[in-house]
Amino acid sequence: MVDVILGLQWGDEGKGKIVDFFAPRYDVVARFQGGPNAGHTLYVDSKKVVLHQIPSGIFHDEAINLIGNGVVLDPVTFKRECASVASFGVDYKKNLFISQRAHLIVPTHRALDKASEISKGNEKIGSTLKGIGPAYMDKTGRNGLRVGDLLDKNFTTEYIKLRLKHQRLLDGMNFQEDISAWEEEFFEAIDFIRQFKIVNGEYFINDKIQQGKKVLAEGAQGSMLDVDFGTFPFVTSSNTISAGVCTGLGIAPQKIKDVIGVSKAYCTRVGSGPFPTELNDETGEELRKIGSEFGATTGRPRRCGWIDLVALKFACMINGVTKIVMTKADVLDAFDKLQVCTAYNINGKESAEIPFQMNKLEMKPVLKSFAGWNTDITAIKKSNDIPLAMKEYISFINQFLGVSIQYISNGPGRDQLIENLG
Repeated sequence: MVDVILGLQWGDEGKGKIVDFFAPRYDVVARFQGGPNAGHTLYVDSKKVVLHQIPSGIFHDEAINLIGNGVVLDPVTFKRECASVASFGVDYKKNLFISQRAHLIVPTHRALDKASEISKGNEKIGSTLKGIGPAYMDKTGRNGLRVGDLLDKNFTTEYIKLRLKHQRLLDGMNFQEDISAWEEEFFEAIDFIRQFKIVNGEYFINDKIQQGKKVLAEGAQGSMLDVDFGTFPFVTSSNTISAGVCTGLGIAPQKIKDVIGVSKAYCTRVGSGPFPTELNDETGEELRKIGSEFGATTGRPRRCGWIDLVALKFACMINGVTKIVMTKADVLDAFDKLQVCTAYNINGKESAEIPFQMNKLEMKPVLKSFAGWNTDITAIKKSNDIPLAMKEYISFINQFLGVSIQYISNGPGRDQLIENLG
């Protein structure tokens, strides 16, 4: 049995804490896509830790953690991340496994990412410049190096061939950067990865399922950044939706049971791209300030706006979401009035569907207003104690989506989660 946790917006929904909360109920936690552009923030012993590639079950002693084949792995970031995890007294080598089919991010991928973003000028997509896009391009172009290649005696030769290919591309883009320091770090990190349990991931995970183990598949980023169904071209390079679990871990669709979607009580987005409910005013600034909306990976200020139910319903549909976790509900405590987007006005016509290409249309959100609850909800433990105005807000969202919010995160702490909402 496999359950999935993934984001329903443009990432940054607070998935790390939610995976950390659910992890004790599972035997295996597996990352199925993405790379170091994703940052999952957790609080362990009241200390903040951000995981970029290691599954969020790493802090649970009995949980097996798998980095699946759908992930693109940056060895340097991975090594640093392991050091961060070790500072909490965790023996990360004990229960951390890496699929041999996971692709590697090499130094020239980062250079290509930077060169590509610079060349776009004002049409930048807002890349984190971590080399994710070029790594996935090499994967689909059948040029990439994989974790399993590290065990081959010819790895360095294959690396040099790939680097020369990349250098020709960089020369054509007139991009000059000394990557020698990057390479030194890279090869140190490569030696570090060789110490881990590198496994045939698809057999590994299916054996666990066959043994009756409970598996939690952990997604990175959000559904609206999916390369097929997101706000293209302002998307990531992988399938962030539940279908990506099958290709990113090597499991069959019928093995998936629950799809747990994570959504903020409002919306945020990092980088460029369409954002129909964005608030470029004092309200948007207040959401950013109260919610500490700055990227876990980049530190960039996030764009903020009201919750977009059109996009959220779309995400629930394409993922087959069975239950929703609403995060950062406490950020709305101070607002007298709340709004939700129920439709788009596109060229004078109202629509409740995600259009083909948002950024080429004149779009305005159709908003419905709700009274705020003006109550500090951070100490609430039981659903019965939720303020009436908040219950009305949630009830409307449930009815609109056709999927129920069953958990509410009301603060960053591990214990700040209201369960059993129905």
